[in-house]
Amino acid sequence: MIYPFDFHTHTNLCDGKNSAEDMVKIAIDKGLKAIGFSGHSFTEFDRSYCMSKTNSKIYESVITELKEKYQDKLEIYLGIEKDFYSDYDCSDFDYVIGSVHYVKKGEKYIDVDLSAKDLCDNVDKFYNGDFYAFCKDYYENVAELYNKTKCDIIGHFDLVAKFNENDALFKENEQKYIDLALQTVDKLLKNDVIFEVNTGAISRGYKTNPYPQNFILEHIKKSGGSTILSSDAHSKDNLCFDFDNTLKLIKNIGFKTIKTIKNKKFIDIEI
Repeated sequence: MIYPFDFHTHTNLCDGKNSAEDMVKIAIDKGLKAIGFSGHSFTEFDRSYCMSKTNSKIYESVITELKEKYQDKLEIYLGIEKDFYSDYDCSDFDYVIGSVHYVKKGEKYIDVDLSAKDLCDNVDKFYNGDFYAFCKDYYENVAELYNKTKCDIIGHFDLVAKFNENDALFKENEQKYIDLALQTVDKLLKNDVIFEVNTGAISRGYKTNPYPQNFILEHIKKSGGSTILSSDAHSKDNLCFDFDNTLKLIKNIGFKTIKTIKNKKFIDIEI
């Protein structure tokens, strides 16, 4: 394996399928040097996908125990994926992935990635079918992710395009969309954040390329930003999914290094 690290993973304490220990065991079998867990932080308005407050404490305890148990075999990190609308205290975690899963319109939290039908219905209802108007609100949230979450990593930057393979919902080569995305990158780069290159939508059959799209990655590279590779695995089978091909893509775009975590610090490694 070219890149033996994965820091965006989920367990059955939120919306993942497997236990944390099952994930650790498969990580060892795959030859990983480190794995990081990033359970979904609690959101009051939608508890269907995230860790409950009780499970959040269990999660912290379980990962801490696994760190000790497997310390001679790989590094294990206690991270969390904090949603834009979550107010859960994440100050004690090894790292924070900041993500936007919703756009709030009035009192309605519109789920960005539940299903294509749900998204289209909501865009029709609240935006008169204008996906670019919806994308504008989405990217306004993304632009504020660091300010809201104090995250280390920006999660699945263009999740808004999850169901947009082959421009099924809107055209990503429209200049107004390109401007929205790249202006958001520029705002985030004012902070010391890392952009993840996330293969989760590939493993689940929604996309053929990782988040973010190539033109966004190219802008991140041109602007001096950094990246980290993530599977967003919700099952042990998808740990490090398509990492070898994705690392080649990152390299072809021009990145010479990529981030990993060593001894609780983000460092660059050559690719």
